[in-house]
Amino acid sequence: MDLIKNKKGKDALAKVREAEAVKDKTPFETYMVERVRGQAAAAAGEASVAAQAFETVAGLPAAPAGEKLQFLAAAAGQRYAAKDYRKAAELAVRYFKEGGADKSVRTIYIQALYLANDFARAARELLADIQSGEQTGRRPSEEQLQLLANAYLKQKDMGGYSAALEKLVAYYPKRDYWLAAIHNITSLPGFSDRFALDIGRLKLATGTMHTAAEYVETAQLSLQAGFPAEAKKIVDRGFAAGVLGTGPEAERHRRLKDMTIRSLAEDTKTLGQEDAQAAAAKDGTVLINIGYNYVLHGRADSGLGTMEQGMRKGGLKRLDDARLLLGQAYHLAGQDQKAIQTFKTVHGTDGAAALARLWIVYLGRAS
Repeated sequence: MDLIKNKKGKDALAKVREAEAVKDKTPFETYMVERVRGQAAAAAGEASVAAQAFETVAGLPAAPAGEKLQFLAAAAGQRYAAKDYRKAAELAVRYFKEGGADKSVRTIYIQALYLANDFARAARELLADIQSGEQTGRRPSEEQLQLLANAYLKQKDMGGYSAALEKLVAYYPKRDYWLAAIHNITSLPGFSDRFALDIGRLKLATGTMHTAAEYVETAQLSLQAGFPAEAKKIVDRGFAAGVLGTGPEAERHRRLKDMTIRSLAEDTKTLGQEDAQAAAAKDGTVLINIGYNYVLHGRADSGLGTMEQGMRKGGLKRLDDARLLLGQAYHLAGQDQKAIQTFKTVHGTDGAAALARLWIVYLGRAS
């Protein structure tokens, strides 16, 4: 034991081999030989030898009942160190079946499943741990959520991957996670290109818009949608960030800025002229757009009232799109709880619901 304490594992192993050669050992002597072998091998960096010894010790009758679980845990850890991940997972299962409760062994188990390419089981076990912790108010670790996301991604479970990313941005709202979450929803099957402007709006809100091309595209889409007040704010933010107005495209950026100024001036002059016509329309689509424009002009009360009128009128070709826009309008008006409740009503598989879920996560942290 002194050799082990002095970190002379290989010398200790040699002594173990001498003791092993002794004939007619008692059960206790056999137990001690295997126990010391495991400790010496672990100290010598021979993980496979250590794992086999600890596993043997756990099954010996002479091993104290109170220590068997410790040896199983040690065997699992040494199998993991030896990169024998399937065996490490099997030993961890045995450890828990026999009454073990050490959280570090649970960690070894899940990581071993992942490294053994059993991604589906790793994801199930991780999710169970995360949900159990959340029910008791415990925050999942960043490493848990990263591993969960990767486990889903490895098995091409994009629904699970999306849910894991949503948890990551909810608990750890780092820029890279937001970028991944937003990019992911644009890659989901059936995502519609008509939400390109909504993607830009979410990037602006989460601080993940960073290229000149993104600012320009989002501003242009906003102008095309008939919202010059929004387009000007987007361009102004791009200039303030030092992204627009520089480089070879600087002149183009200045022309875009001039265009937004002129369009906003015209829009301000004609604001309200289409209200009566919109109110008389068969459906509420125009009312929704007019109301959103009022909100962008700083007239939240009129705008939200008009949008709500449009929702009541109904006949909307794309109800979820309207709900998504109304939720954003509530947010712009500083009514985030109403925004969250509205986003919760957004459904569908074309991207609207995925966008709404990310808005809920974003506003839930901000509120």
